[in-house]
Amino acid sequence: MPFSELHLPPQLQKAVHEQGYTAPTQIQKKAIPLILQKKDIIGHSETGSGKTAAFGLPLLSMISHGKGIQGLILTPTRELCLQVSEALRGFSKYLPVRIVSVFGGVGIGPQLGALRTADVVVATPGRLLDVMSRGVKLTSVSYVVLDEADRMLDMGFIDDVEKILRSTPKQRQTLLFSATLSPKLRSLVHSYMNAPVSIQAETQVDTRLLSERAYIVPQQDKFSLLVHFLRNETKGIALVFCKTRHSCDRIARNLRNQKINATEIHGGLSQNKRTFTITNLHKRGTGVLVATDVASRGLHISNVSNVYNYELPQTPDDYVHRIGRTARAGAKGDAITLVTQQDSRSFGGMLRTLGRHLSPSTLPAFEKVAVLAPAPNSGHERHLGSFHSSPAKKNFKQFRRWKR
Repeated sequence: MPFSELHLPPQLQKAVHEQGYTAPTQIQKKAIPLILQKKDIIGHSETGSGKTAAFGLPLLSMISHGKGIQGLILTPTRELCLQVSEALRGFSKYLPVRIVSVFGGVGIGPQLGALRTADVVVATPGRLLDVMSRGVKLTSVSYVVLDEADRMLDMGFIDDVEKILRSTPKQRQTLLFSATLSPKLRSLVHSYMNAPVSIQAETQVDTRLLSERAYIVPQQDKFSLLVHFLRNETKGIALVFCKTRHSCDRIARNLRNQKINATEIHGGLSQNKRTFTITNLHKRGTGVLVATDVASRGLHISNVSNVYNYELPQTPDDYVHRIGRTARAGAKGDAITLVTQQDSRSFGGMLRTLGRHLSPSTLPAFEKVAVLAPAPNSGHERHLGSFHSSPAKKNFKQFRRWKR
């Protein structure tokens, strides 16, 4: 099915064609006709399914310039806010529509000024409430999109989202996109949506092209094993996932000490720094991004050849989203998880929840490398030297639990 059969305005079809889109994805085929029919929808889709165009194209086709804020898109992170805004501006190239991004970490003054002439607003909940407290009204909103609603819930934005929804007209069209639908989200659906239609779509990640491995390794050898894989197996962009900002900073710093081109990204960095990091990564097409789960969803990062779970994710859904950053658009991808004996039980439970059967992989021979760590009570780093422990053997007792 070509885009021409979706009954979108010629201006949108022209912009879509120029961006290289040839045929709509599964979520676009299902969502666009329903949205054009003014239906509320619940879209079950993961990162990579094409959902931005699924809600963005029909929304833009129903917007009229100069009638106030008519479209409102809420996103959980600044990165996703910018990504969605950029995509909508590309789609609306030949339309007189003004799209404004509203997010924290930057000055609020320019955003307030831009909102005076906005037709569509893409916003994070916290900053949107800030501009609303300064007099911005949502009384002309006809279309609301909750993008990655489950992530907004995980990040504690549910109360903010409800407050925002109550500030919009009841006679609006509401579109919710989420990988999962928890009881709290179901309550939100019941309270703020009108007979929503549920649609399901597969992600663009091809599991047939995804190599998924796990290694049990002593804590003191994890970094050395990571360096081994980055030097010997990574061909494009590698994502290394950690739990905390501190871990990201420490691992990225140590990788740079090993002459590996690594950059950290997490919520503690300024928006300009985060945007600069992603832009540079795309320009190079290679490199290592050490990230918290802020990068597992929402960020548009192409050519990810390898994903490394240096530290385990908090939830099974986060695991799926992490490894889903690779094996896209027909390209092969590798996802490797480094598991300590202490983490083995947690990882086993995660796999059972997901219904996955992952056999352990044999540890390769790898060189033990030096690690830098902060010296006690100082801002300087001290050299810990090389590890001399022998390579870990597989702990079959722990791994058997993964398959039960």
